[in-house]
Amino acid sequence: MKIGIDARLFNQTGVGRYTSNLIENLLKIDKNNNYVLFVRNEDFDQVKLKIKNLTRSTSSGQELKIIRVDIPWHSIKEQVYFSQILNNENLDLVHFPYFSVPISYNRPFIVTIHDLIIHHFPTGKASTHPSFIYMLKILGYKYVISRACKNAKKIIAVSKATKDEIVDHLKIPEDKISVIYEAADQQISNPKSQIANKSINTKYFLYVGNVYPHKNVEKLINAFEILLQYFPNAESNLYKNAVALVVPSLMEGFGLPPLEAMSNMCLVLASDIKALKEICGEDALYFDPYDENDMAEKMKAAYLGEFDREIIERGFERSKEFSWRKMAKETLKIYKDAIR
Repeated sequence: MKIGIDARLFNQTGVGRYTSNLIENLLKIDKNNNYVLFVRNEDFDQVKLKIKNLTRSTSSGQELKIIRVDIPWHSIKEQVYFSQILNNENLDLVHFPYFSVPISYNRPFIVTIHDLIIHHFPTGKASTHPSFIYMLKILGYKYVISRACKNAKKIIAVSKATKDEIVDHLKIPEDKISVIYEAADQQISNPKSQIANKSINTKYFLYVGNVYPHKNVEKLINAFEILLQYFPNAESNLYKNAVALVVPSLMEGFGLPPLEAMSNMCLVLASDIKALKEICGEDALYFDPYDENDMAEKMKAAYLGEFDREIIERGFERSKEFSWRKMAKETLKIYKDAIR
């Protein structure tokens, strides 16, 4: 097959990490198919260098082509011109690792859906656009993601929680959706890659992520203020030496930070929500994300060490069940099934 991958988010966080790890591992395991990567101008040299090193180390006989695409995501330009660029390559299949699919593209494709957070928590509070412009963007988003899921040959969801959301909100048949988990990056999950700073004696809690409304960071800040009433001399200063990672999100599609924390034997304090419980299982301490007092109590227990220490060991073992290589193998199977 000649497979195209939309890699315009290659150097971004979140979906970008998913895309770059997917490409890296596909090139390591797939010796039969040819790939065409579509990257932004500013990422071209970096992607080319990374791919060159990969193909040199794997000695693959694949044909690999990298195409510069000066088209931003979430744009009119994307909807008008990107389909033409894709069609010029005569691809057997395209993988869009993000919902932003040109609605006019009518050849076989699959799409990865990471979450439907905007259906529940519109991010207008974090938008720089006037409210009416933002609402137009929300309507556009809902139309594009609905069309993408309807027209895709197959859909990859990053968790069962996300699959359920797609079925419930977009009315897509369950058998069209496959759950394929993400993983922690090797350089993050390898404890040897992190140097413990012995000079830091301060206990600290760690939060990793952006501050969009669904991340619920305001409640975390409030909970920390409550915690300081118990420990007025406590201060905040990375995974390896933290008291715990705190994940206060109201909704997630997967949850990379808690997985990274577990792989570094860092305690996870997490919202009692479906996706995080799916990833962390019984190996985290959960709190009600709407209750800053409950959040503070769990932080207090972590601070004082009043919890079952085996949770950390179990979490470390659980983290080994997730790998980018496994993700790439399962994705490659989806490619074959989509064409078949």
